[in-house]
Amino acid sequence: MNNVFILLLRRESRLLFRRPAELANPLVFFAIVIALFPLAVGPETQLLRTIAPGVLWVAALLSVLLSLDGLFRSDFEDGSLEQWVVSPHPLALLVLAKVLAHWAFSGLALVLLAPLLGLMLGLPVAVLPVLLLSLLLGTPVLSLLGAVGAALTVGLKRGGLLLALLILPLYIPVLILGSGALQAALQGLPTAGHLLWLASLTALAVTLTPFAIAAGLTIGVGE
Repeated sequence: MNNVFILLLRRESRLLFRRPAELANPLVFFAIVIALFPLAVGPETQLLRTIAPGVLWVAALLSVLLSLDGLFRSDFEDGSLEQWVVSPHPLALLVLAKVLAHWAFSGLALVLLAPLLGLMLGLPVAVLPVLLLSLLLGTPVLSLLGAVGAALTVGLKRGGLLLALLILPLYIPVLILGSGALQAALQGLPTAGHLLWLASLTALAVTLTPFAIAAGLTIGVGE
């Protein structure tokens, strides 16, 4: 099982390296959204600092969602998903490897880019570790939950809108906890509670969502 997991991670990594535009699109979208806010609301530092937690997390959420519509699309079109479904290996393990590789190349890059954009919005350097940690804990949940929607809509030609309608309500707890941690850090309040809840959501998502993704793919391929 470990060998299959590692081999699939390597395969997905090679495929992602061959499609750099798919990796860059969410990051460019994230950067553009953050860069436009100071132009829209003005250069006042206090105002930008006040809205920064919500802006950063909403932009991160939408960027992750943007990258998920085609997560299983190419595998569905070339028949790879059918081979996964009939494979003797657990489908949940295979999809976990795929989502993990996708997050490592897109979600993790977004996390590393966030502090620079946070400084652009006037965030103090002291709260940047909280921003990094909250996104590091929250973005895997966004990717895993989004993969559930991507699995359910994989057989649809234009499933992007349906994917958003299915997944956005599930993103609300992550959005509240992530922006709440950053707001607490800005006010000098403890952030451990928000971060622990995010860590709990991450553990639950890693444990449970692979089975939901596998079930969604089985239904999609069967149709």
